Amino acid sequence: MCKNHTIPQKNISKDERSIHDKEHSTWNRRSFIQALGLAGAGGIMLGHASVTASKPSPLSVALAASENDNILVIIRLKGGNDGLNTIVPIYDYATYANLRPNIRHQQNNLINLNADFAIPNFMGGLESVWGDGKMKIIHGVGYPQQNLSHFRSAAIWASTDDVNVENTGWWGRYFEDLYPDYLVNPPEIPPAVQIGSIGDLIFEGNDSNYAFSVANTEQLANVAQNGVQHDVTNLPDCVYGDKLLFMRATTNTTVRYSSVINNAYMASTNSSSYSDENLAKQLAIVARLIKGNLGTKVYMVTLDGFDTHANQTDDQRALLEDLSDSIKDFYDDLAATGMDDKVLTMTISEFGRRPYENGSNGTDHGAASPVMLFGSGLDGNGFVGTHPNLTEWDADDNLIPTTDFRDVYSTVLTEWFCLDPSVVSSILLNQNYQTLDMGITCQNLSSTNFNDTTRFVHVPIYQNDRTLIEINMPNTANVDIRLYDMMGREVGTLENKILYPGKYSIDVKEKIRTRLSYGQYIYRISTGGQFYSKSIQIR
Repeated sequence: MCKNHTIPQKNISKDERSIHDKEHSTWNRRSFIQALGLAGAGGIMLGHASVTASKPSPLSVALAASENDNILVIIRLKGGNDGLNTIVPIYDYATYANLRPNIRHQQNNLINLNADFAIPNFMGGLESVWGDGKMKIIHGVGYPQQNLSHFRSAAIWASTDDVNVENTGWWGRYFEDLYPDYLVNPPEIPPAVQIGSIGDLIFEGNDSNYAFSVANTEQLANVAQNGVQHDVTNLPDCVYGDKLLFMRATTNTTVRYSSVINNAYMASTNSSSYSDENLAKQLAIVARLIKGNLGTKVYMVTLDGFDTHANQTDDQRALLEDLSDSIKDFYDDLAATGMDDKVLTMTISEFGRRPYENGSNGTDHGAASPVMLFGSGLDGNGFVGTHPNLTEWDADDNLIPTTDFRDVYSTVLTEWFCLDPSVVSSILLNQNYQTLDMGITCQNLSSTNFNDTTRFVHVPIYQNDRTLIEINMPNTANVDIRLYDMMGREVGTLENKILYPGKYSIDVKEKIRTRLSYGQYIYRISTGGQFYSKSIQIR
């Protein structure tokens, strides 16, 4: 428990004590965060200046303006899937066979997708998916200077930063902008649902994880119907209270979402006869949630076991059989209610494997590997990009990636969810990536002017232990930027001068000229008669 915050009683009048108590109540962290919620929570006062909630974030407007109800299902092939034994390069079968004499697929056991590539016959579940134009393969996906650690490379795929250690994920940043007051005012439906991969950063924001996460299908299948259990307002104002807030709010959203998930699940049934394998059980539940109109935009499921250093032939076969049969059943299930064209499925894996086999009838950690896309919303089957050269390796004897995984993410966000490229850049840590011809095309993007929603772009950036606020000024105007702690107290002024059109980077610690404790702060920008706020971290 925390001691109550008091002021010296000597020579303090009753009125002064009342004013102090009122201010303390007004500026405690809970009410401050709740008042700051920029999605319709009204306004607050920071340093006698109003911060309005009338301006929606560009991201929320972009999502609303997309006017689609598309869904993304991410299948994580955990452990590092061997791409060469998944999508077999028969255009150079002799080189492939020479690199892996004991674990190669025999040519008479392959199903040709075209003249150059094939899948093993135990992946026959995908033959009709390919034939029906519901499958694409992106060649050689990875990133420069591949990290061969499972943990670090998985974090890179989740955070999109292959240089710095970034503790937020691409979907976490997306939802953090959509729901700035998530802890005290969560949306009615879970932003994301995640099965397995607990601890993965993909849905992690600065303050919250935005996925309803369970370790396995049994947990998700048995979610209870219940209501909010814990008070998140009447808590002590100290570190203990802050931690209690986080734990209680997390429990509340879990319990709340258990009910809506159960309602969606019970409102539908499976139309396919899924197997009893791991991925099949996960996708069967996801299909029922989608068909039950849960409304969640992103699902992630996990198929573990791809770290095939030994006994790869049998182990990978079992996993890929589960993947292939489950995908076919999943889309047949969705098609029964006409929802198959609204769901895009994408595989990810932290890395591929070495081009050659090891001495244990397996393969060691590698680099480039294919990403597979599934869905009736694709414009037919096909291949994207260029396959890595089987005889050109990097310094670690790995295939050299030909497609950056962030190009895949960027294309999904712009072409599947119809988000404006400037918003996508913010989600992907202010970097711009290529749009791939993946067979998905947004029909709305060209007709929507997202710049109408705000007068300029502002975004926090974290580089080499520096915390920056980057703003883009379209017009000349005076800009006042002030920093506040999470109690709403003004820490100092970062900038207050006329800025001309262009891009500016404000170094928070350099500008404030006083020692800042690590943790969460709020910056407030006043310009052109409008006010904008966003949370920021000092690291």
